[in-house]
Amino acid sequence: MPFLNSVTPALGQGCWGAIATISLLAGGLVVSPPAAAAESITVRLGRLSQTVSLDDLQAFAATGEVPRSLRLYQPLLNASFQEMLQGEIALEPEVGQVILDEILQTPGGARLLDTLQAIAPNLAAADLRITLKQVSQAEEGLTLLGILRAMPQDTLEINMGTLLTLASQFRLAEMESKALSRVLRQDPKAEAAEATEAAPLLGIDPFSTGSSKVERWELVLRDHSRDRSIPVDIYWSQDSHGPLVVLSHGFGADRRFFAYLAEHLASHGLTVVSVEHPGSNVAALLSLPADDLPEAAAQSRILPATEFLDRPRDVTYVLDRLEKLNTYSYSLRDRINTKQVAFIGHSLGGYTGLALAGAALDLRSLEAYCQTLNPVNVSPADWLQCAAQDLPVKYANLRDDRITQLIVANPLTGVLFGEAGLSRVRVPTLVLAGTHDTVTPMASQQLRPFMQLPADKYLITVVGGSHLSVGDPNNLNADLGRIPFMAELPDVTTAPLRIFLQGVSFSFIMQQTRDAEDYAPALSPSVAHAFSTTTMSLRLSQTVPEGLAAWPRLRQSGLYRQEGLISYLPSLLHLEGLAIQDQFQSLQRQMVAYLRHTPPSLTAVYWPFLMPQLPMQANQPGNQSPTSQ
Repeated sequence: MPFLNSVTPALGQGCWGAIATISLLAGGLVVSPPAAAAESITVRLGRLSQTVSLDDLQAFAATGEVPRSLRLYQPLLNASFQEMLQGEIALEPEVGQVILDEILQTPGGARLLDTLQAIAPNLAAADLRITLKQVSQAEEGLTLLGILRAMPQDTLEINMGTLLTLASQFRLAEMESKALSRVLRQDPKAEAAEATEAAPLLGIDPFSTGSSKVERWELVLRDHSRDRSIPVDIYWSQDSHGPLVVLSHGFGADRRFFAYLAEHLASHGLTVVSVEHPGSNVAALLSLPADDLPEAAAQSRILPATEFLDRPRDVTYVLDRLEKLNTYSYSLRDRINTKQVAFIGHSLGGYTGLALAGAALDLRSLEAYCQTLNPVNVSPADWLQCAAQDLPVKYANLRDDRITQLIVANPLTGVLFGEAGLSRVRVPTLVLAGTHDTVTPMASQQLRPFMQLPADKYLITVVGGSHLSVGDPNNLNADLGRIPFMAELPDVTTAPLRIFLQGVSFSFIMQQTRDAEDYAPALSPSVAHAFSTTTMSLRLSQTVPEGLAAWPRLRQSGLYRQEGLISYLPSLLHLEGLAIQDQFQSLQRQMVAYLRHTPPSLTAVYWPFLMPQLPMQANQPGNQSPTSQ
């Protein structure tokens, strides 16, 4: 979901977080009416108020020097705050217009606008809409100061009480994410397994490029029954054999998102087909009409509800056509095994694979869930899944029995599969989750659904990984790196993860072949540890860490969402308690290991004052002492 990832966190965290920081500059409140200052921010807390000039903030942003009027707040005006004021959100105009329409013309956007209006009570909803339109059409990059200067009022009033509540929730959410990362990084069972199990010696190296020469064919398959043209890339070689691999991209991406993975798998002799979904790819995102919102798309403009049905049907249609190619194509004959399909999907592509593997689309509780969402805590995943409310059907079984294995990276799940969740998925499944994924948050979108899966499953946790860490760096939009709060990592940082994913995916797929035992050692926690770095730690397991199974975020049903500050207290206490417990267990293991290899030496030491003393007595001359008798 590259494009939604680039914008929603910026709106959700950037503007409010920055306004919160600006509001803290007004910490010295005075009992006085607000000064009539042009282009200023007036922070109110009851009858107290303080005004900050935007010109002074602009001067600080440009020079880094603190103006005299802001000297009182000099400790807060650091380099990071200056960078935040200067930072630009560089969006393609077409994308900016689409996102603006999503905010202004959908129920989810209306809730976001209501929250913004609660922060700035003197800003009418109509004025806010005009402001957002003006800044979206600006030729220069979108900045925080640019947004504030575009407000129609001379002075923008900020409700300090509301803002502090929002800022506290953001801060607690950040603390929760960091605490979860510490727990996963210090998982005692994983560390114990890695300490006792040496990295297996692999007779076959699944992590290196294979020897087969790969060809790529580009086709467009036309499904006349749905009036849908589906582009596909077929990667194959003269050595193609074994299961067929199907790739599915996320929202706002295309069929080249996993190009590096397709090339790797094909080099080892597998046939790989990468499907592009025409209703939710980047081309569809850029070609949405600006006006005339159809009634059937009331919940979302950027993601048609029909995509939740069409995406799985795209794959089923492609498999049907591939069966014919396997029979009638001279080059591809007997190279496309549609009876044994390993599916790999990212984000919305993960949803697609889970639906095909047997998880029934069940929207009977979605409406109630979406109506209770708090815009402060809402994630892009929540926004996207709520688009499915527009579907005329509330239940759909999209299963395709040709799917025999499943690999899903950062999948979108939420409440799309109802109370049964993923319990109906009966194929071996590998789930990848990242702790820094702000688009499909790890707890609700991956960990909790993973616990619903039956046996024969694997979980890869990427401590420090974001939503796009597994994507092909040569096929990601270059502008994404310039978006604030993207939390995307440089290519050199994510390279070990991509190499690891290549080898693990191939080894996992080979588990349904006669060579399964040769590749099984690659599915080992010690191998994941070998690919870990100081910036990105990898864990491979078949269960959620024992302590996390009782974490309140995972115990509550996906259909129940507790909002507000109070929801973070039990969650943080649980995570911090786990972290402390893991540290003690780690120390204990280190002591045991030390004593096992270095037995302590015992030395007897003579301490005179500890020896028992005989009672003193006087001896008569000529008498023998008692000791001589």
